[in-house]
Amino acid sequence: MQNDQTPAAPTDDPGFKLPGETDAQPRTGTQAEPPAAAAGQVEVVPSTVEGAPVTDTSTRDMAIGAAVFAVLLLVYFFVRNAYVHHLVVRRVAPSSAGSAGWLMFVGLAFMSAAAVLAIINASKFLTFAVTAPLVAVGLVALAAAFFVGRR
Repeated sequence: MQNDQTPAAPTDDPGFKLPGETDAQPRTGTQAEPPAAAAGQVEVVPSTVEGAPVTDTSTRDMAIGAAVFAVLLLVYFFVRNAYVHHLVVRRVAPSSAGSAGWLMFVGLAFMSAAAVLAIINASKFLTFAVTAPLVAVGLVALAAAFFVGRR
């Protein structure tokens, strides 16, 4: 016949086992307690960024982050006024200079928001869904500020 091979003994090949299955004989050594999967429990491990602690963000951390962000917004407002003044001195129309200044302010604010959130709790906020839109809007606004200020 074509298929004269004998199947391997079940103890020789552990094969694929479902989490609910138990072995009649353990393969290596004795186990003090069954693993969580064998007991019907599933362990969920939160995804983390390398080196970041797996903790929830405290209210104190959020307050410090909000204060830092507010100070940055105040600094960016003065930077915006200086940039608008610089553009007007370079003979850019005041309306274009004002638009470029506000676009720069928005771009810096969004980039700072992404940075502050990443510093507050990297494992929670440094994800693609949170960071990517903030950085994308910030970069687009900064590029638009550069091009609007050239007119």
